[in-house]
Amino acid sequence: MSLLGRDYNSELNSLDNRSQSPSESSSSITSENVHPAGEAGLSMMQTLIHLLKCNIGTGLLGLPLAIKNAGLLVGPVSLLAIGVLTVHCMVILLNCAQHLSQRLQKTFVNYGEATMYSLETCPNTWLRTHAVWGKYIVSFLLIITQLGFCSVYFMFMADNLQQMVEEAHVTSNICQPREILALTPILDIRFYMLTILPFLILLVFIQNLKVLSVFSTLANITTVGSMALIFEYIMQGIPYPSNLPLMANWKTFLLFFGTAIFTFEGVGMVLPLKNQMKHPQQFSFVLYLGMSIVIILYIFLGTLGYMKFGSDTQASITLNLPNCWLYQSVKLMYSIGIFFTYALQFHVPAEIIIPFAVSQVSESWALFVDLSVRSGLVCLTCVSAILIPRLDLVISLVGSVSSSALALIIPALLEIVIFYSEDMSCVTLAKDIMISILGLLGCIFGTYQALYELTQPINHSMANSTGVYA
Repeated sequence: MSLLGRDYNSELNSLDNRSQSPSESSSSITSENVHPAGEAGLSMMQTLIHLLKCNIGTGLLGLPLAIKNAGLLVGPVSLLAIGVLTVHCMVILLNCAQHLSQRLQKTFVNYGEATMYSLETCPNTWLRTHAVWGKYIVSFLLIITQLGFCSVYFMFMADNLQQMVEEAHVTSNICQPREILALTPILDIRFYMLTILPFLILLVFIQNLKVLSVFSTLANITTVGSMALIFEYIMQGIPYPSNLPLMANWKTFLLFFGTAIFTFEGVGMVLPLKNQMKHPQQFSFVLYLGMSIVIILYIFLGTLGYMKFGSDTQASITLNLPNCWLYQSVKLMYSIGIFFTYALQFHVPAEIIIPFAVSQVSESWALFVDLSVRSGLVCLTCVSAILIPRLDLVISLVGSVSSSALALIIPALLEIVIFYSEDMSCVTLAKDIMISILGLLGCIFGTYQALYELTQPINHSMANSTGVYA
């Protein structure tokens, strides 16, 4: 679930963890045939790299605006708190899955199965009867999240492509800070989205994960290079932040919550990563180390980016970079990484939806239905981006709606359902209830505020339009 992409093994694990569809492809790993711990498993370093990949995604580039929405003091502190809370919920999910695996004598249970099995053992008769819906809900939220990421990718690529193309005639070799100019875009941002659409449709026709792993490697290289250049720029000449508010308006803080929870994208990957380790008992150390690196990276990029650009901070930090060939190459590299990562992100919902669709038709129509569904899903993400061309608000909306449920609400409720009958302490119970309530409030109010902002007329100085900068 990341901008950096995933390699072949990691993507297989991700697919297994999201759903066991009615007719899975032969390349996917099921909970019955995962390799035993200790046999050709991932090393600690490999697991750490995969964990970093899973959590460093598109939300990272929107963190400077997120800090702006919360305030220079409240933003970093809140981001740290959300990060610690998210890691704690990852640990809860790991403990719940391990407990269910031992109780049911299974080698491995994924996120959806853990939800289903926990409901099957709860005291409430209605919940036991409808336990399978727990698995369906988790799969649905994962599909919404993944397609939401893909929609964000459309906007990110279109924003950066528009800026590169329309500023090409004034791009120079001298890198100077951008100045605000009231320029009118030559072409609407939606034109660039439609330009990208056919290329992405052709890309998602590639179904071989080994081929996609080549694109993942390319995405890794371009992303690491562009990230290094971004940090190199924002750390130079940071102005004194005396005019930046320490605490922002509470309404914009709700947008911060959605963006912040969106950035911690790896909750669905912790179970397969632990299962694929050569020594799974070492995963706790890898998790704490990896997530500490991620949280520090988030806080530094978000805070330094906001201090660097102040009130002019855009929806993606790449849109604030100087108009010179060096930093135009950063946008190009990041866009290339995003383009290829789209196929990897798209693979997960495709492998959940397509097998079911294909099973409803005869074999002679299978290929046509397969390609049609793939094309339709890509068009759906494009239409979503066209209807809501606000990168910052879509990130916040996806984070509030689905990421908050997957990262906060469901893990806390799972711990209550599984361990309540086993003498759960009052402190643990109170803690889980508070986490669930926090996640629910963030989901409700964050979603409301994002939708409210989307209904307001677009202020081109605030929207992620690239035409106002030169």
